[in-house]
Amino acid sequence: MRFFTVLGLPILGILVTIQPSIAATCTVSKYDEDNIKNIVSECKDITLDNLDVPAGVTLNLNLNPGTKLTFQGTITWGYQEWNGPLLNITGEQLEITGAPDHVIDPKGNIWWDGKGEHGGTVKPVFFVLHGLKDSVIHDLKIKNTPYHAIWIEHSDGVIASDVYIDSKDGDTMGGHNTDGFNVWTSNNVTLERITVFNQDDCIAIKSGTNVLVRDVYCYGGHGLSIGSVGGRDYNIVENVLVSNVEIENSDNGVRIKTVYGATGSVTNVTYEDIFLVGINNYGIIIEGDYNIDTGSPTGVATDGVPIKDFTLRNVTGTVKESGVNIYVLVKSASDWHWSDIDVTGGEQTKECEGIPEDSGISCE
Repeated sequence: MRFFTVLGLPILGILVTIQPSIAATCTVSKYDEDNIKNIVSECKDITLDNLDVPAGVTLNLNLNPGTKLTFQGTITWGYQEWNGPLLNITGEQLEITGAPDHVIDPKGNIWWDGKGEHGGTVKPVFFVLHGLKDSVIHDLKIKNTPYHAIWIEHSDGVIASDVYIDSKDGDTMGGHNTDGFNVWTSNNVTLERITVFNQDDCIAIKSGTNVLVRDVYCYGGHGLSIGSVGGRDYNIVENVLVSNVEIENSDNGVRIKTVYGATGSVTNVTYEDIFLVGINNYGIIIEGDYNIDTGSPTGVATDGVPIKDFTLRNVTGTVKESGVNIYVLVKSASDWHWSDIDVTGGEQTKECEGIPEDSGISCE
């Protein structure tokens, strides 16, 4: 595993201030809904200690402004087929962290059946950060999520750092659609020093503005994605920088996917300093033909979600012989600038379509 050093480049004006605790320090070690509600309303320094959450229950924490929440020991959930989420946190100026000995383990392997969202058992989303404002999440260890791991949604000013998501057991136990991070309808989001072992997107920016992703390691899964964009209530991705990422043994490396027949936009996106190792299918794939219902390409791009002002620089590494180094299938794309691209090893080729002129791109 390699990480890189990044100098400067703060995320577009995020200023996070964690207020000191002004109320009691409280510990929750047994699930009791009424007691948890009282603690959440009265305490600003809360520890969840070896908590076992019952089946079919969302641990719902609408925290006071300035609260510090610490996970300690092993946090688990009981099994039930439902959509979840298992954990939902809302609040402003929060600090969410883990003690050195902690692991957050929803025991997703109990749900896994190799089908993910496409059948079999109904699998809950694990962790939703909803409506966060000016908050930090750091030093969390998450193991074996049933379905998507972390959703950041309807939030503004979130920094997540030093988060370790380990669903590698799903490689042999039927894990599927175990996304690491999903960013949705949010502004000013930073994801840094993130490690993900999984069987779907390492990080997926489905919609949002002013997003910085840096110092990330992805193993397995489907790579690092913008999208899919389109076909939802909000379909804009704008001002995204992805920097210093290693993607190993994944189906894809760099990926942008927009939805067939939908509308929206992808604007001002930069991927830089990306290192690929043993990619299975596509080293770089930019596609405008994604079917949101089936999760598969249609083979025909549509122009309702144009990709504009797209920079790709210093992307290097290897694709397996059975894979494709670079594939582009888009419509109405413009203002692309690619440089220092050296992705090799894939011996299969696919005819590209829609590449803007003078963009420095070759699919050969």
